[in-house]
Parts: sequence; C-alpha cells; structure tokens
Amino acid sequence: MGNYSIKDIEKLSGIKAHTIRIWEQRYQLITPLRTETNIRFYDDHQLRYLLNVSLLSKNGFKISKISQWSESEFHSKVQHLYEQTLIHDSSIQLDLSANDLMGAMIEMDAQKFHRIYENSVMLHGFKKTITQLIYPYLEKVGILWSIGQINPAQEHFTSCLVRQKIIAAIDRLEEPSSGDKYLLVLPEGEHHEIGLLLAQYIIKESGNRVYYLGQDLPVANLEQAIKTIRPHMMVTFMVDPTIVGSAESLIKTILAVDPDTKLLVATRRTPELDQIQDERLQFLHSMEDLSNIIS
Repeated sequence: MGNYSIKDIEKLSGIKAHTIRIWEQRYQLITPLRTETNIRFYDDHQLRYLLNVSLLSKNGFKISKISQWSESEFHSKVQHLYEQTLIHDSSIQLDLSANDLMGAMIEMDAQKFHRIYENSVMLHGFKKTITQLIYPYLEKVGILWSIGQINPAQEHFTSCLVRQKIIAAIDRLEEPSSGDKYLLVLPEGEHHEIGLLLAQYIIKESGNRVYYLGQDLPVANLEQAIKTIRPHMMVTFMVDPTIVGSAESLIKTILAVDPDTKLLVATRRTPELDQIQDERLQFLHSMEDLSNIIS
C-alpha cells in the first residue's frame, strides 16, 4: 500500500495542498489516514480518487456535489465523463487514461495497461499517445519513484511494457535515406532509456536519419562518435542525480567536439546550466517540444 504525504498528492494530482485541506474540512471529501504518531498520509485508493476528483472538478463538477456522491455514483460520473470525451475532448480522455495507467502500474496489471494503451493509439495515433499520454505518465512514475512510493518491480514493470511498445513502433517505420543526421545517446552512468527511445521514434518518423547508441556511453567514445558521424544534432537525457550534478562539464565537453553539431538536452535546469552561452544548446521540456524543434 502506498503512503503519500499531502505534498506528494499535490505533485501527482496538480491539486494544491491548501485546496485539499479545504475540501477535507469543508466538504469531508476525503479523510486522510494517520500514523501512530498522528502524521497524515494517503493510500493508493485515495490517490486514484483524488486524481479523478481533479478531472471532474476541471470539467465543471462542484466539489460540494462530488462529496455527496456514493462510491457507485462517483464511478458512474467518471465513466460518463470518459465516454463523453472519447469524441468531444481528446485532452480530457488522455488525462483519464493517464490516471488509469497509474492504477495499472500500482496493481501491476499488464492486461489493463495494454487495453488502455491500444485504445489510445486507436483513437489518437501512436505519436499523440506517446507525447501526451505515455511521457506525462512516465513523469508521474518518476515522481512516485523519487518519493519511494513504488518499488523496483513496479518501476521495471511499467518501463518494460512502455519500452516494448516504443521499439515495436520504431521497427514499423521506414528507414530514411536522406534528411538530417541525429545522434541519440545517453552518457556514461545514465540508464533511463525510455525518453531517448521516444525521441528516436519522433525524429525517425519525421523523415530524419537516427544514429542510436543507447545508454551508458563513456565520454571518450561519445566524442569519437560525434567526430565520425558529424550529426546535425545530438540528443541526450540526463536524469540520474549523479549525472545531473556533472551536467555542466559534460555539456561543455560535448559542445567542444564539433562546432557544427547542435545539442538538445533533457535534464533538470540549474543556474549553472543557464549560464552556458552557446546558441547551439537547447533544453528539451516535453516531447511535443521535440516535434517543434526538428520541424
């Protein structure tokens, strides 16, 4: 069972902690659990409930009404919202699917995961599914991992399922014979490959040539690859805390290899990184940004 602080719930649901407390006190919407030392926390069921409350609230339902519904009424309203938005509002439907994916990950339910994923691809296509459903979902999984609310088995479960889907989609793409050259690689010590695989699909699908070197490549080998391939742009992710700490030095080293190679980095921004003055350097904020950058 998960054990989430109110700040954890805020990060995952987007609902301010202050707002959650008001809902609890004014409407008795939810009752937090308590530790033996009287510290409040929330479990998996309450997290899923608040994720759906957030969606209902965004779509015009008043908290005063939601708080009066029985459990069956609540699920009925969520299901009705889901059915209505299948046609009329794809963004809300993707939010609902992301909530369901969270549940599938927590429960380690592979059939549920496949069903949600396939339904989204059928309705929205693969590219929109990965940029607006899978990537935001993985960011939430990252939050859960960082606060210790999922175990390695759950994280590996969801990562392997997503990885399989992306690789299968990449294999279905034609190999471009022309277009700009993109070098995709993770530096030594970095093993979070899902984002790089998503980038590979988007870049290759746009008609560009991809040189995919994968994870954990030593700096010396990376420098040699840049000199050999002479890419238009190198794309990398620096997620691991140990890599983020040395990101400034690593970025400067990469930029020094070839004056014609641009660098796109997905990482946590720091004041040190913001001080790097080089027009070839860009930071990636979302997968939708990537589509705009390469177009």
